[in-house]
Amino acid sequence: MSPTRRLARVVPLALVSTLGLVATVGLGRASAAGPAEAAPVVTGDQPSTLGRPLVGGADPSVIKVGDLYVSAKSVDGGIAVRSATTMEGVATAPKHQVWRDTGGLGEVWAPEIVHHDGQYRIYFAAGTGGAHRMYHISSPSPDTGYSAATKVALPNDKWAIDGVPLTFGGQRWFVWSGWSGDTNVEQNLYIARMSGPTTATGARYVISQPREPWERVVGNPYINEAPQPIVDPNGQLHVVYSANGSWSNQYCIADLRLRAGGDPTYVWDWYKSNGCQFGSHAATMMAGWDPTLNVDGPGHHTFVLPRGDVAAGPPSGNRFPTMFHAVAKGTPYSWANRQWYSGTAVWWGNTTYSRANVPGPTTNVGFGLKFFE
Repeated sequence: MSPTRRLARVVPLALVSTLGLVATVGLGRASAAGPAEAAPVVTGDQPSTLGRPLVGGADPSVIKVGDLYVSAKSVDGGIAVRSATTMEGVATAPKHQVWRDTGGLGEVWAPEIVHHDGQYRIYFAAGTGGAHRMYHISSPSPDTGYSAATKVALPNDKWAIDGVPLTFGGQRWFVWSGWSGDTNVEQNLYIARMSGPTTATGARYVISQPREPWERVVGNPYINEAPQPIVDPNGQLHVVYSANGSWSNQYCIADLRLRAGGDPTYVWDWYKSNGCQFGSHAATMMAGWDPTLNVDGPGHHTFVLPRGDVAAGPPSGNRFPTMFHAVAKGTPYSWANRQWYSGTAVWWGNTTYSRANVPGPTTNVGFGLKFFE
């Protein structure tokens, strides 16, 4: 998230469910016609009255805890939580403001909610310009009683956003998007071991940089951000992320897959998809993946997993829910026109990721992801 992108957090956005679209798995995209009319901009943080669950917001984060779907988003100078018995119901559920920036941290970006160790935990970035760092609040209840914000102690203490915790291989980890140094040259994806919810142990390790031609279509800076970890049916870890500038309809979703038995801290044990796996431009899509029919620039998604647990990834062959933001086709691409969409994904087997001129085998075969509008 560049200084340019931070404007996206100030402009009101909207949430729309795309239920009712008929999708064909073999095509890798939804096959129904788009909405009869482009969804209008929903200003502020108010529900729409158009019969669809619309609400202002960006960077979706939704998990399922028991019978509840719980969402978190940045609003009103802080963070709000909504809970409902359906995924789409979070759009119109009562808004509970669980934290406000009374300490003057700065812009509050992209809260990520999980339910770990019996606590609801929300991780978010806050700061101004180059001061953005990751913070954490927690509560035993989804919509009240959250702690004061605690800074997440990441190695090197550099600019950091979009962080999310995970447990893999019996070890706590944290993945995020950040800068290598103190200037906004490019946004990389990093991982670090954690000894607790807010404390890293050891170094940070880069696992992805925006160096492929299809993720350098729009830049200044070039971007890898919004990492979403998930474990596939083979037990392999993926970090699914967004590439290209969010201010462009070239924004898209791609995949990093850790090789079987690989070391999460070793960059060459990660294999990157050979193109976008969810995007709106055919030229940047991975071969065999088709561009969207109904939206432009899909990105910054969430897998709607039980408790936000990456190990709860569903088995092969079953669709599972996602949320992402995008702009309806036929609508001018701008942050003001961005909306949250509900969608689905499915694991796609025997997917080859290839590379050249780097250490290790040049190809890796495993699960990829097909996304549906």
